Amino acid sequence: MKVACVGGGPAGLYLSILLKLRDPSHDITVHERNPEGITYGWGVTYWRGLLDKLHAHDPVTARAIEASSVRWSAGVAHVRDLTTRRPGDEGHGIGRHRLLEILAERARSLGVRLEFGHAIAPDDLPTADLVVAGDGVHSTLRTRHADHFGTRVETGRNRYIWLGTSKAFDAFTFAFAETDHGWIWCYGYGFGPDAGTCVVECAPETWTGLGLDTVPDADGPALLEKLFAGALDGHPLIGRPSADGSTQWLNFRTLTNRTWHRGNLVLIGDAAHTTHYSIGAGTTLALEDAIALADALHERPALPDALAHYERERRQALLSLQSAARHSALWYENLPRYIHLPPQQMFALLGQRHSPLLPYVPPQLYYRIDRAAGQLQTLRRLKRWLGPKVARTVHARASRK
Repeated sequence: MKVACVGGGPAGLYLSILLKLRDPSHDITVHERNPEGITYGWGVTYWRGLLDKLHAHDPVTARAIEASSVRWSAGVAHVRDLTTRRPGDEGHGIGRHRLLEILAERARSLGVRLEFGHAIAPDDLPTADLVVAGDGVHSTLRTRHADHFGTRVETGRNRYIWLGTSKAFDAFTFAFAETDHGWIWCYGYGFGPDAGTCVVECAPETWTGLGLDTVPDADGPALLEKLFAGALDGHPLIGRPSADGSTQWLNFRTLTNRTWHRGNLVLIGDAAHTTHYSIGAGTTLALEDAIALADALHERPALPDALAHYERERRQALLSLQSAARHSALWYENLPRYIHLPPQQMFALLGQRHSPLLPYVPPQLYYRIDRAAGQLQTLRRLKRWLGPKVARTVHARASRK
């Protein structure tokens, strides 16, 4: 089969690796519009479950990724001058540049052609049996047929910015700072021995009140360094250079599509779906898309059948994560509801922000119920049963709007 992957992100590169491993005779080209070695972002996160899947599908790639990652197993929350630490699941961080380097090297070693600095126009698609649109949330291939795909975008209320730092966080770190214009907070995690990522978020009123809407991009990190000095231990924040002078502050865009394929064109990764960054699942979902698509193409010879199966499988797998991401984003948009709780309670509910029940239960009552549920099997079963029912009801209502 001749395959053209448009977009040299994790999804397209890992798909090319898996297809070549299944059948070396596949003719595969990855087209990336940026020059080699040029990428955006700082570090990406993933969890142990993804690493296990990578080891099962390609141990060579998995070992290289694991060797270049840092890990943590705790969470830390700074609220004003108070700090709370809790144990958590094993998490991993790796630089986005290093991840793409590993995937590109592995793809080349298997015979995949990589064409960097090569943008593909929607009306000039490569001649191939299968064209994979892995060109991100702003996918030009998807946009060309937006009516067919049924693309829908919901814009979040809060403003956010991705920044780098020389602070190597030893835990997944949350920091909440109170200002005269409201709360502002960051999520911090390490991805190297002297490198970390900080995602800063706040309500639009806080953003404008602090003057972040008018301060030059080069000066913004210095203002934020002062607000989060405690969590950063004096380390600087680093902005991403902006060639066109445009602001780096964004509103998160949750993207969904009614269908993920059209003829021999299929969507993968952020071109097909996005989930709020606060659950740290973007890279994981992209790689899992690649696994599912490679499996479907291998197991089902007829292309339409394979693409339909891939879409069904991934849609089903995404339901719980999309619900978790939606509720996580809303938790932060409603931060005043939780921020004045005692730190231990607030941090506990921060860990429960994915719950569809939490918005409908008074926070302190939810905290007491959650603690009791951890000790009583009957309450644990009730919580597991009731949570998905509420999530499905809310999702159905939202879909009808």
